[in-house]
Amino acid sequence: MARAANGRTTAGTAVGAEPVPQRLLAVATRLFAEQGFEMTSVQQIVDAAGVTKGAMYHYFGSKDDLLYEIYARVLRVQHARMESAAESDAPVQRRLHAVAADVVATTAANLDDTVIFFRSMHLLHPDKQAEVRAERRRYHERVRELIEEGQLAGVFRSDKSADLVVDFFFGAVHHLGTWFRKDGKLTGEEVGEQFADLLLASLRP
Repeated sequence: MARAANGRTTAGTAVGAEPVPQRLLAVATRLFAEQGFEMTSVQQIVDAAGVTKGAMYHYFGSKDDLLYEIYARVLRVQHARMESAAESDAPVQRRLHAVAADVVATTAANLDDTVIFFRSMHLLHPDKQAEVRAERRRYHERVRELIEEGQLAGVFRSDKSADLVVDFFFGAVHHLGTWFRKDGKLTGEEVGEQFADLLLASLRP
């Protein structure tokens, strides 16, 4: 496997210090952010990662697969954390608050990945787009189930559509990339807590 002769760093990590898939994803994320998905070539990615094209194609079948994985890895983390919170024995208000706060915090923590993907998603093969939409829909439906659970229990207001509440909340989450800054006044966790507080306040009977 090729390595950069000067031992330069890639996305803040020395070439060769990370497993190849993670190294390729880190480099692709940086280049897609700097140049855009369309303007970044596979050759640029493998050169910056210090690997051969053969090594890249061993793990990723195409540049599309890299873009897909940049976002899919965030979704996998969010799904796992959501299920852990949603399946706990806590009251539904606390479970929904935990889920809402976490999706904001994890989105903020992986903001580059999320922004890159939403900016370039339309360039993916339709099958990949469909996969992502299905995964996001599954996440949204789980949040809707929590809202409906609270409505049936009488702890959330029932005069508002759970579907509409979900769309309203995630619309705000997907807008984070336009204004959130990691060096801003609030951390991602603090923004998540405030978003979750607002969601719960809007559902109070």
